[in-house]
Amino acid sequence: MKTVIYPGTFDPITNGHIDVIKRAIKLFDKVVVTVAKNPVKTPMFTVSERLIMIKECLKEYPSVTVDSFDGLVVDHAKEVGAVGIIRGLRAVSDFEYEFQMALMNRKLDEHLRTIFLMPHEKYTYLNSTIIRNLAQFNSDVSDFVPPIVTKMLIEKNSNNSLRKQDIRDQ
Repeated sequence: MKTVIYPGTFDPITNGHIDVIKRAIKLFDKVVVTVAKNPVKTPMFTVSERLIMIKECLKEYPSVTVDSFDGLVVDHAKEVGAVGIIRGLRAVSDFEYEFQMALMNRKLDEHLRTIFLMPHEKYTYLNSTIIRNLAQFNSDVSDFVPPIVTKMLIEKNSNNSLRKQDIRDQ
């Protein structure tokens, strides 16, 4: 049974991420979508919230499991018995960083492969940062993310707006 991991911050998961996952499902027996805790990033959603979103979005795919990790991707891949790491490439601009990471991961574990998958071209401009920015300005993001994500973005932004108003009122 060939298992791969698809690590990312998924803050939030987008239709582009889901497209890459669907492509991986066709190639591998098991896909472990794993939320990474990146110390460099300040996420909008907690790890728990991201796990809820991802599990809801992928519940119809029995070959997909969802978890999280804190540490090196290669160590997590070993823990779950993965033969490879899925990485999405939207544009040439993604390639340099992903290429460097793939080479470093190969250095850390020569048996672990990095598999680059491209999403459908309609998702090449899409990333989580754009989604968060649009949502913060109350733009409709429903064409770019699953319904659970739209709902949670609206809730998160309304809570943030209430907190900002409370601070101004003090």
